[in-house]
Amino acid sequence: MTGAAIRTTCAYCGVGCGIRAEVTGPRAVTIRGDADHPANFGRLCSKGTHLGETVGLDGRLLTPMLGDTAVEWDAALDAVADRLRDTIEQHGPDAVAFYVSGQLLTEDYYVANKLMKGFVGSANIDTNSRLCMASAVAAHNRAFAEDVVPVSYADLEAADLIVLLGSNTAWCHPVIWQRIEAARAARGTRIVVIDPRRTETAEQADLHIPVSPDGDVALFGALLADMRARGLTEGDAPDGFWDSLPRDAGIDPALFATLADWVAATPRMVTVFSMGANQSVSGTDKGNAILNLHIAMGRINAPGMGPFSMTGQPNAMGGREVGGLANMLACHLGFSDNELRDVAGYWNTANICSGPGKKAVDMFRAIDEGRIKFLWVMATNPAVSMPDAGFVRAAMAKCPTVVVSEVIADTDTTRLAHIRLPAHGWGEKDGTVTNSERRISRQRALFPAPGQARADWWIMSQVAARMGWAEAFAYTHVAEIWREYAAMTALSVRHGKALDLTPQAAVTNAEYEEMTPFQWGGAYPMDGRAMKLVPVTARARAPLPEGYDFRLNTGRYRDQWHTMTRTGLAPTLALHRREPLLEVHPDDAAAHDLSDGGLARVATLYGESIFRVTITDAQRRGDLFVPMHWTDVMGNGGRANLLPGQHVDPVSGQPGFKNTPARVSPITPKWRAFLVHRDVIAPAGVLWFSRSAVKGGWLYELAGTAPVDIDALLPNGTRLEVVDTTRGMRRFAIIDNNKTLLAALYVTRNGTLPPRDWIAAQLGAPGAATEWLAARPSTPAPDRGAIVCVCHGVGTNDIADAVAQGACSVAAIGSATKAGTNCGSCRPALSRLLAQMMEASDA
Repeated sequence: MTGAAIRTTCAYCGVGCGIRAEVTGPRAVTIRGDADHPANFGRLCSKGTHLGETVGLDGRLLTPMLGDTAVEWDAALDAVADRLRDTIEQHGPDAVAFYVSGQLLTEDYYVANKLMKGFVGSANIDTNSRLCMASAVAAHNRAFAEDVVPVSYADLEAADLIVLLGSNTAWCHPVIWQRIEAARAARGTRIVVIDPRRTETAEQADLHIPVSPDGDVALFGALLADMRARGLTEGDAPDGFWDSLPRDAGIDPALFATLADWVAATPRMVTVFSMGANQSVSGTDKGNAILNLHIAMGRINAPGMGPFSMTGQPNAMGGREVGGLANMLACHLGFSDNELRDVAGYWNTANICSGPGKKAVDMFRAIDEGRIKFLWVMATNPAVSMPDAGFVRAAMAKCPTVVVSEVIADTDTTRLAHIRLPAHGWGEKDGTVTNSERRISRQRALFPAPGQARADWWIMSQVAARMGWAEAFAYTHVAEIWREYAAMTALSVRHGKALDLTPQAAVTNAEYEEMTPFQWGGAYPMDGRAMKLVPVTARARAPLPEGYDFRLNTGRYRDQWHTMTRTGLAPTLALHRREPLLEVHPDDAAAHDLSDGGLARVATLYGESIFRVTITDAQRRGDLFVPMHWTDVMGNGGRANLLPGQHVDPVSGQPGFKNTPARVSPITPKWRAFLVHRDVIAPAGVLWFSRSAVKGGWLYELAGTAPVDIDALLPNGTRLEVVDTTRGMRRFAIIDNNKTLLAALYVTRNGTLPPRDWIAAQLGAPGAATEWLAARPSTPAPDRGAIVCVCHGVGTNDIADAVAQGACSVAAIGSATKAGTNCGSCRPALSRLLAQMMEASDA
């Protein structure tokens, strides 16, 4: 499939960037942004730029598995259908559940929803988007009577004020951040960031408001009350609405006064909100507080204004459209008698579900209680990503049947599966996705499917056929599913919804292949439609339980994605943050005897995990932050989602990941080490380990209290060893018969471990034993310092050299080093480093 560039879309966030991919070998591809795609106009973030590092077949699930036995597809599909049939016959359809993902394409999602709600006869299908955007969906439905995002990316470039709430945009949606930066450069757009942490995005804002966790409803309520007092609101409101608004914003009065003045003076205002707002037990009220401000001030349905919910996954929006959530049918429809009757008629089924199903947290509770006995997980990793993940694992371990459709053979979730089904990964998938601005794009296959991997829609259709529903799932081409879904949106129109894809119902297979990106609903789909102000409640902040001194926040890293099954394979993406770090304020670190670079145990009422400590004044006092990405496959610590509980927003069912009572205590290991190894291993008997990808293998960070088991860590081969008494260190290198490096281990009790990068780059290469044991070349190479820009491999020392040579702006640093000139997500870090270096030079 080599040759001309193939237009497709990125595998990661909800921005939905277009890609031009040129296949250069059997599993090799060159990636560049699609300059003609209206989501990104050629821009890509670091993750998208380095997708080519993730398309290899290492670790892939390539054969259907019954337990640990590889089988052919017929045997696997028969087993799934037999277990599904037996479960329904013995326990009823509500004993079945599907847990799906925003990684699925729209056509896969549609088939899953149709199979479950239309033919199994239960609405127990939910998606990991429940963990991401469900509160925004609920807020939209309360205000608009439909899940409609009423804003486009172009509105960011037309806005004079952009308010970012619960969004570290520079890291999590870097291409959107570039568009925001461009708006500021072009028209002087002001940027406000509302976030408990001083994130990289907040550092670049014109105004940062360090709101307390879950303080957003009070802030936006007080802001709307202030706008009302200034005479800047319009329209009708429910009885008592204005009197119910809080007057105390919960922030510094001077900051509130500045924010209120800017909002009052700036009609062209867009409020962008994301997971930091949604992942809360008051997430829906937060969403409606934002919507209320825009509706009441008439700042909606016009260029440069509106509330903008940014989705986290590439097809979270597409899943919402086709009914991937347990509380909706397909095509934005609900469960009224008329809607159920219309959907049953369209699908020609007598087995339609009768009402909403179990949302994610309740689904796993029902599994734990034995009420759900058949679980099919598709393209997601709930054993890691669900809150109270220890409980989720225990529940899945009790479930009589767990089926997992996956790309990767070994994940925390596949370890709990009875049946594993090899699915297409990015680069093999073929279908459509919908991004955050309602823009539908094609995702196209770059490579033939490896091994026995199959499309998710094909897998489900084959199971449906074995259940006796072959006629309803007789798809031979993905375009047939698209046409069926598009035609079904006629039901949306019939019930007064804005979602209308009916013109797409007549596309030919050839036209589907050539589909170019388009946006449903137009620029302002809510224009002329009814919108409601929704009363919301600013909840009082609950006191911390005795013995818990902190509030724990979780979130994302710039260059990693979800549970790292894809990005964890990319050596370049590991350069930014190789380990899961516990961020803590200096005063809190001092009070709890935490040292920068040391280890600490974070414990909550639900679980505990060990993290490396980083001390930063960007963190609020009394708050902790840890990243969400690490898994048992990537380490035995850093497991963030063992820590939050099962508390959910009462309207949306979305868990509250962002405000968990926690305590922290230091850990002093007896030894520390790092290991470079060509193979994946599972270090046993260690207190803590974390691994990250390097070229040709893996880098392991380790610490322990029991004596280190050298033999268990090192592979077979010729062993070289030296004891470095000066530095209190033992050093080992393993070479093969060709005298190339297989592994190297450095262990210390109280000394300083050497730098990692050079020795990691020697895996599989010939060299000198003395250099390997020293972990440095005999002729020192230039020291780039810690990598800041992964796109171009620029480190802190490179930046310092550029500043010393006269670079006095981020743009000048980019001209000298290329740092920040690709995805731009490192530009906040460049700005901070520049300020520090300039201040140091003036001192």
